[in-house]
Amino acid sequence: MLKQILSKLPRKSFKSDTDESTRGDSARSSDSPRPVGKSQRPHGGSSSAAKRASSSAVFPASMVSGFEPLVPFKDVPNAEKMNLFVSKLSLCCVTFDFSDPSKSIADKDVKRKTLVELVDFVACGTMRFSEPAILALCRMCAFNLFRVFPPNYRTSGGGENDDDEPMFDPAWPHLQLVYELLLKFISSSCLDAKVAKKYIDHSFIARLLELFDSEDPRERDCLKAILHRIYGKFMVHRPYIRKTINNIFYRFVFETEKHSGIGELLEIFGSVISGFALPLKEEHKIFLWRVLVPLHKPKSIGVYFQQLSYCVMQFIEKEPKLASIVIRGLLKYWPATNSQKEVMFLGELEEILEVINMVEFQRIMVPLFWRIGCCINSLHFQVAERALFLWNNDHIVNLIAHNRSVILPIIFPALDRNVQSHWNPAVVNLTHNMRKMFLEMDEKLFISCYNHFKEEEAILISAAEKREEAWKQLEHAASLRPVIGNTAVLVS
Repeated sequence: MLKQILSKLPRKSFKSDTDESTRGDSARSSDSPRPVGKSQRPHGGSSSAAKRASSSAVFPASMVSGFEPLVPFKDVPNAEKMNLFVSKLSLCCVTFDFSDPSKSIADKDVKRKTLVELVDFVACGTMRFSEPAILALCRMCAFNLFRVFPPNYRTSGGGENDDDEPMFDPAWPHLQLVYELLLKFISSSCLDAKVAKKYIDHSFIARLLELFDSEDPRERDCLKAILHRIYGKFMVHRPYIRKTINNIFYRFVFETEKHSGIGELLEIFGSVISGFALPLKEEHKIFLWRVLVPLHKPKSIGVYFQQLSYCVMQFIEKEPKLASIVIRGLLKYWPATNSQKEVMFLGELEEILEVINMVEFQRIMVPLFWRIGCCINSLHFQVAERALFLWNNDHIVNLIAHNRSVILPIIFPALDRNVQSHWNPAVVNLTHNMRKMFLEMDEKLFISCYNHFKEEEAILISAAEKREEAWKQLEHAASLRPVIGNTAVLVS
């Protein structure tokens, strides 16, 4: 494929190779990998050259243009600007070591200025991009962006330590320009999507998605914008993008629980979900149940909770009957031993209950209010307060009022225990207000629940007294028996 592309490109003044080799390419440094270069022929047949050609950008200036890559675009005729564009892309394929700021300063500056010039050229949008130019840009981006992150990038455990400072890539001054170039390139009206899809393919997209694990928030923001554009421009890739992101979520939830870009990926999906047509496809409902609901399980949910909640609400607003499915999922993954997550879950429950209809509410109200009753009795005052604040929502109170005969018997024991023994005065006051609300709502039902609770409480007290008496009798009987051999002795 490469030979076919190169055979169509103009071949000018190959003797310039010698000239360039004598004065040197100011952007190439001895400490950096070199793209296929001046000493190689365009149609070289060695297997090592073929491997290098397939893994990096391979458009040196001598192979595509007679122009020096450092020549400004304004100094060449329009017919040659695309060739110069490819030459400059080839120049930018050289990477540098940014861990040492004092290394290759001049070469880094040449590359930075070239990238700025490329960004401006693409932003102008005056010429349609040729196929070799598209290929060259994709390979240049791959050469600069696609990399494996070192282990120290994931020491924070995907956001478990929220107080840790984010890690910033020292190469960001160049990476930012490459990302900006790719974004403007994909957004450009001069890019033919039918041609570009051959190079911005599944492999390219998969490598882009891997970069979301970067701990540099600036890089993730750039990737988010680029993936938005790719999803909008290349409709043929949409199913693959959704599937690949799903796999990232699966790996995060069920294997590693470590990933830096879950929030950004969910943000992308939020806009994707808003574009789903009605009625929702089964594929999309499966995504809700198998991906979004289990994403409530990891400990680091606080990092991406806002984006996750938004995605869930998008589904419920499109198809309200999904509300009961989501609530059942929340109850399944309820964080009984994590108070911060409980507060977040209660907040999301309130959002769902604000839009739920009566039929769906009645399907889940028994297990839901059993769990809310447990939260009301929580010794963590923020959990108890957040659960009691649900009664400040008029729509939720209206749902409860219509189903009070089922709900009040479930939560009445929790209310009474709070009044009798909760340590926090604010929680006790809120509980008194709630009891008063139920009393005004249905005095007869309230008294009935109160009497029933007292009867059950009396039965439990009686059973506890009988159990204690039985143990005393056993202790007394054991104390009267003589100790023989290895017989165990009951110590009271």
